[in-house]
Amino acid sequence: MEIHSHTMADLFTQLGLDSSEHAMVTFIKAHRLSGNEALDEASFWKPAQAQFIRESWQDDSDWVGLVDQLNTLLRD
Repeated sequence: MEIHSHTMADLFTQLGLDSSEHAMVTFIKAHRLSGNEALDEASFWKPAQAQFIRESWQDDSDWVGLVDQLNTLLRD
């Protein structure tokens, strides 16, 4: 069994976003999810980004933990 250990920076890179610490903090501060808005349905994602998030959940991929963490960060 192969175990992947991705970081939040890796997730940002995978989503095609700047993965520097400053850029990640800025992104999280600038993009907030409302009450029951689903992460993959947020208006700030490009279609491919939303699809990646959706597939991470559906496939229970090795990215799912970080996707869940990002979901939480965009709500706090």
